[in-house]
Amino acid sequence: MKAIAMSLALGAAAMLAAPAAVMAQDDDLTYVLVSHAPDSDSWWNTIKNGIALAGDQMGVSVEYRNPPTGDIADMARIIQQAAAAGPNGIITTLADFDVLSGPIQDAVASGVDVIIMNTGTADQAREVGALMYVGQPEYDAGFAAGLRAKGDGVTSFLCVNHTIQQPSLVQRCQGFADGLGVDLGGAMLDSGTDPAEVKNKVQAYLTSNPDTDAILTLGPVSADPTILALEENGMAGDIYFGTFDLGEEIVKGIKAGTIQWGIDQQPFLQAYLPVVILTNYHRYGVLPGNNINAGPGFVTADGLELVEKFAGEFR
Repeated sequence: MKAIAMSLALGAAAMLAAPAAVMAQDDDLTYVLVSHAPDSDSWWNTIKNGIALAGDQMGVSVEYRNPPTGDIADMARIIQQAAAAGPNGIITTLADFDVLSGPIQDAVASGVDVIIMNTGTADQAREVGALMYVGQPEYDAGFAAGLRAKGDGVTSFLCVNHTIQQPSLVQRCQGFADGLGVDLGGAMLDSGTDPAEVKNKVQAYLTSNPDTDAILTLGPVSADPTILALEENGMAGDIYFGTFDLGEEIVKGIKAGTIQWGIDQQPFLQAYLPVVILTNYHRYGVLPGNNINAGPGFVTADGLELVEKFAGEFR
């Protein structure tokens, strides 16, 4: 009888608790993710997929917004407009602290909770009043890559920087140089984002600097044209080639032996986790106590099956 009574009591408790749980989720929470990426950068499709899945799973509304050309001043205006609409939270990159810190701090002051993702640092997130940072420590990732390349015998390199005004990308190049134990000096190429220009600039640099041991690219925007450059000049597979991030052409390059490794910062997690974190924070008042490092992780030809399957979608 006691067991039956206990079972009935637990069942009644569950019935009483159920409406509260339903009410906690029937809250019309709205979030906006603002990135610095231009429309042409397909790497951010994984970010879009990440917030879409998180929104569906958590039952909240999530919108992706970005400056079409990648203009940071335009991004600052988008943050201001998003905050003025009164969402429950904003998830944003911090691609340029000087330009974006003001609008982000204004958003926080207006009562909007903010999480910094992908670009920026934990210290910068704290300075602008954000709840936390979810991303990859870029200098540390570059340093780890440099140590790996040094162990493979690399002594000189070219870093192809497609967005040189972003401090985080410069940190990748600098970390790589420090890991190798060499000066960055003139080894960082301001390639721009136009694929034809990237390809031509890489070929011109390698022609002028034939003793270059290795190439480091910082994402598909610079990696994809660099692959073409090496295929055209006959160096594909002969020069040491590492890259940040993943994408369809990068995965093909790793599989073909043109690229030795890619550094996966796991952009899916950078988008997915902030939506989940904000939702649980607003529903239940719980918040992780630490910032979250989504990367780095080295992807090589071994174990490419899942990466290849989901490249450009969730990886």
